[in-house]
Amino acid sequence: METAETKTIEVVVNGAARSVPAGISLDRLLKWLQVDASRVAVELNGDIVRKPDWPGAEVRTGARSEVVWFVGGGS
Repeated sequence: METAETKTIEVVVNGAARSVPAGISLDRLLKWLQVDASRVAVELNGDIVRKPDWPGAEVRTGARSEVVWFVGGGS
């Protein structure tokens, strides 16, 4: 029997299919993926989501997300 704790949904993150916990928010998804949220920008279903809005942005079945890392450097 599947419970709320074990239910997963299928999403796409950076082009790769993933099974993630159902009902997950964008900020929790980043934690679940072990992403340092201080150095990324996130797009969800074609829209850039501002960091203050991550906790309220629910990732639903079939969602497509792109996570872009900021990289320092230069001369």
